[in-house]
Amino acid sequence: MNRIYIYILSFTLIFSCGSASEIVETPTTAAAPEAPAISPQANPCYWQQHVDYKMEIDVDVDNYTYQGKQTLVYTNNSPDALNKVFYHLYFNAFQPGSEMDVRSRTIADPDGRVKDRISKLKPNEIGFIKVNSLKQNGVELNHETVGTVLEVDLNEPILPGESVTFDMLFDAQVPVQIRRSGRNNKEGVALSMAQWYPKMAEYDYEGWHAHPYIGREFHGVWGDFDVKITIDKNYTVGGTGYLQNPNEIGHGYQTDTLRQPNTKKLTWHFVAPNVHDFTWAADPNYIHDTVQVPNGPMLHFLYKSTMPQEKLNNWKKLQPKAVALMQFLSENIGQYPYEQYSIIQGGDGGMEYGMCTLIVGEGNFDGLFGVTAHEMAHSWFQFLLATNESTNYWMDEGFTEYFGEKAESHIFNKPFEKSVQKVYDVYNYYVNSGAEQSLTTHADRFNYNRSYSISAYYKGYVFLNQLAYVIGEENHKQTIKQYFKEWAFKHPTRTDFIRVAEKVSGLELDWYLNDFTRTTNTIDYGVKSVEDKTVTLERIGLMPMPIDLTVTYTDGTSEDFYIPLQMMRGEKPTEATIINDWAWAYPTYSFETSKTVKSVEIDPKNMMADINSENNKK
Repeated sequence: MNRIYIYILSFTLIFSCGSASEIVETPTTAAAPEAPAISPQANPCYWQQHVDYKMEIDVDVDNYTYQGKQTLVYTNNSPDALNKVFYHLYFNAFQPGSEMDVRSRTIADPDGRVKDRISKLKPNEIGFIKVNSLKQNGVELNHETVGTVLEVDLNEPILPGESVTFDMLFDAQVPVQIRRSGRNNKEGVALSMAQWYPKMAEYDYEGWHAHPYIGREFHGVWGDFDVKITIDKNYTVGGTGYLQNPNEIGHGYQTDTLRQPNTKKLTWHFVAPNVHDFTWAADPNYIHDTVQVPNGPMLHFLYKSTMPQEKLNNWKKLQPKAVALMQFLSENIGQYPYEQYSIIQGGDGGMEYGMCTLIVGEGNFDGLFGVTAHEMAHSWFQFLLATNESTNYWMDEGFTEYFGEKAESHIFNKPFEKSVQKVYDVYNYYVNSGAEQSLTTHADRFNYNRSYSISAYYKGYVFLNQLAYVIGEENHKQTIKQYFKEWAFKHPTRTDFIRVAEKVSGLELDWYLNDFTRTTNTIDYGVKSVEDKTVTLERIGLMPMPIDLTVTYTDGTSEDFYIPLQMMRGEKPTEATIINDWAWAYPTYSFETSKTVKSVEIDPKNMMADINSENNKK
């Protein structure tokens, strides 16, 4: 197509606020989940970039190296002409002197899995990705590797609405397993291949996100992957995507009858439609089990046969529970859209990826189930609802932790309130520690690793749970489902989430988002005085909240009251007696009851993250 015509067409689409919905292609593969149409109510001017990867890699399992060929078709759905592009080269972090290495050796509380291990890697143990050749539409490009980022100057700009093809040849070495990826981890898994390929950085309304890999997580462009992995025939491979040649491969994917006995290597061909990452793992001792979720995906389990029998039994015991997890999460968030999901022993701890997770596998059953619950919930929060994990990490980890524990409570019939209380206790500890930083802090910029962890996992959890207190349980449930409906297969931000909550509840909630995520303001309300029939409350913390309270009268009866927050411009559904609004600037609030008061309690269900519960009763 003529470049001038493309530019004019793109200009017309963009300024009619229809760029993404007009020009983003939806995969047509039979197994491809279709992205929902862009909702005008969400953001009529929303757009996102698109990538189509084709990769072929040849793995040498003896020296842990591989050669790669990548063809990437990049579609610019933005309103901007792009003069540069950037690729992530994540494996370069695992080299002495890298930013990940230096940060780990200089932060006050280094990750115990990293510490100074990178600084001690030998040349044959480090990780690297070396780009040998890169072409744009057949023309060689100038590029420079800067740490974990490849900076690329384009020969011609990529105009709005235009697609270009990048052809790349690269060599790589798998590092000794230190963090998430690598070889020969402590449980003996040969290859955990996460963030293993040159990955195009995300470009969105904020610009490029070519962040160095220092410690935290990822952000990727939605697209389709076609990947061929040639590897020693004795290795079983699992990961993202649908295996296209199971009869040639065997290894539990199909019968072995068609495998060629004389070949030294097999080529595994995977296709992954409408994902923003591709991950795989391989080991010669993997057991491969499958379990079908009724009206859902096929679950694949890959774990080492060399574990003690007790650990193998845990993996068998996990399988029906994983089915229950998938069903609970699909019912309470939104239907899982892919036809498979793989739970793979590999990596360290647990980490979410496209259509799969890599988890440690030798712990006790409770630990194995817990990490599976968390990582499977990540398939919704960050994988389908693809927030930027560097800047909106709390929407990723916090929402995931909430639903992982909610699912566990449901499956094992445990009181969810106990989980909530533990999380609130950790949050209160954090507030009182003096180390709290705002949730606007970049994930790599926290003074302490512990501060990041509490902010991401616990404060994010509190934000979501407390929202039910603010808008009501039913509105909360509907908000989650509507959020999934509007924003699956996109890149939602914190504002996108709260706008869904506002539209569902009919309440103004910008104050909640602002105070809890953009400041370190805290909630502290107290009962100041009770005199006969007059109750006086006080706001001590800076963060506003509506108030639920229970009044017990001297005759033994009780009454629930609800004090709306004036800036919410409405009330949540409640059976309590609704009294006058409380405007935030007024530090005290008084009201009269119908009978003599014996005692008063603010927030009797403990859903508000009040940092001082001692003054909530009188």
